[in-house]
Amino acid sequence: MFALKFLKKDKFDSYDDYIQNGAPIVPENFNFSYDVIDELAKETPDALALLWTNDSGDVKKFTFKDLSQMSNSVANFLTSRGLKKGDTTLLFMRRRWEYWILMLAMHKVGVIPIPSTNQLKAEDIEYRIEQAESKAIFAFDDGHIINEIHTAIGERDIPIISNEEIAASIETMPSTIERVPNENTDTMVIYFTSGTTDMPKMVAHNFTYPLGHINTAMFWQRLHDKDIHFTLSESGWAKCSWGKMYGQWLSGATVFVFDFAGIATAHDLLHAISEHHITSFCAPPTVYKMLIHADFSKYDLSALEKADIAGEALNPEVYEKFLDLSGIKLHEGYGQTETCIMLFTNQWIEPKPGSMGMPSAGWDVQLLDEGGRPVPNGTVGEICVSLKNGHPVGLFQGYHKNDKLTAKVFRDGFYHTGDVAYRDNDGYYWFVGRNDDLIKTSGYRVSPFEVESVLLEHPAVREVAVTGIPDPSRGMAVKATIVLNKYFQGTDVLVRQLQDHVRSRTASYKYPRVIEFVDSLPMTISGKIRRALIRTLDSAKNTIIEPVKSAIGLDSKEEEK
Repeated sequence: MFALKFLKKDKFDSYDDYIQNGAPIVPENFNFSYDVIDELAKETPDALALLWTNDSGDVKKFTFKDLSQMSNSVANFLTSRGLKKGDTTLLFMRRRWEYWILMLAMHKVGVIPIPSTNQLKAEDIEYRIEQAESKAIFAFDDGHIINEIHTAIGERDIPIISNEEIAASIETMPSTIERVPNENTDTMVIYFTSGTTDMPKMVAHNFTYPLGHINTAMFWQRLHDKDIHFTLSESGWAKCSWGKMYGQWLSGATVFVFDFAGIATAHDLLHAISEHHITSFCAPPTVYKMLIHADFSKYDLSALEKADIAGEALNPEVYEKFLDLSGIKLHEGYGQTETCIMLFTNQWIEPKPGSMGMPSAGWDVQLLDEGGRPVPNGTVGEICVSLKNGHPVGLFQGYHKNDKLTAKVFRDGFYHTGDVAYRDNDGYYWFVGRNDDLIKTSGYRVSPFEVESVLLEHPAVREVAVTGIPDPSRGMAVKATIVLNKYFQGTDVLVRQLQDHVRSRTASYKYPRVIEFVDSLPMTISGKIRRALIRTLDSAKNTIIEPVKSAIGLDSKEEEK
């Protein structure tokens, strides 16, 4: 396992041993493409690195030797197109195999990739072009994105380079290259955040970033050189770096890529896992919520040994149902576009459904109150990372060209995530929500996730988002926006049943005083619930407790129960 070259030990006997000795060692002038891929091409040239397929049934296989030589050719192609170290470029490659070659090539010559999702519209793309000052755009024409890119570019002189040109350069350009030197602090890759609560920000990671994903792949996903790992993410999201590139290849695993148009169904995913003998799978909660409604008996999932989940907090109901269907305990992980894995359920502890687990090696995670003081166990605080020993490997270096915003999150010796959680007496961390998502009602703070988890236990509830709405007496009231399962109807009787269900399982102040039934929930294009949009829509509709209360037939006496 190549990752062992960057660790103090080759075996860890306990979580404490891992915490003491598991932080990655960073060499000077590290470059993932040269120091990992090219070296793997020498040590294990024929090992399968990338297994790619699509929804048309095409299959391509790439060894580490292939990746090394092909990335050299594409690196020479980039130079021939006038691109140089420090130039920023936008990538719209969906899940095309050329993406992985292109990324490695850019790392070799110091061109800065900004992976972007193909689901963006012209306005989104124009914003990214202007913010990033992009020198070129690389794109796979999926029938949508090229038109949007042309509209966004307008009169600007920015070349659009297709995946076909990248593929052709592999055949025509030299497959050797002189190493282009870099510093560890040079920017290697930039990601735009998903912009759930604000305009997307440019998260800049330096050349040490891949080593941070040793924690992600080797210790959270528990990968080794016999694994075929399948992370669902499109290439436009940081989760692709988490699950389909750096840490997986450091662990010697094969990266599996399923390129599909639109939205993959439960059948598509389970069939791919079965057909290609996937041993390890990782996806956000929305995917597992879909999978647990499928008939697992129709698929041969005998190769699947490990499954992980990140992106939003895991509802215990989903955990238990997936365990019942697959026999696999989901291992939850927590991090951000700005980080690698920060908290996770590791191999030395038993998963607690809904818990993020414990901190990664090298990450001094603390929960702080509004005054910057550590909170005791059982008390909610902001998830912060101490910087007293420097930046952990994998933590971003700042928001690109935004010193003010960088200073806002890096202050008083900590990186402030903006997320809140609590820690139990066993040392497990439990996600509560974004600071902006917390509902302050009658002096209490309510976690949307906690109420959502309780509601998901009810057979009528398929999906749910909990938010706050203005209430003249409480400040805010708890509202649940619910998608029902088949054969259930959104009646006043069901409203009362759901409210009683919550009241019977948690503190009475947490129950949803307002319930709205909808056909679907608003999601980001990365699959996260857009609670901020629900709040905005409620505000536009002037949704407050009084008019809704009369609509569902509650009188004032019942309302106070």
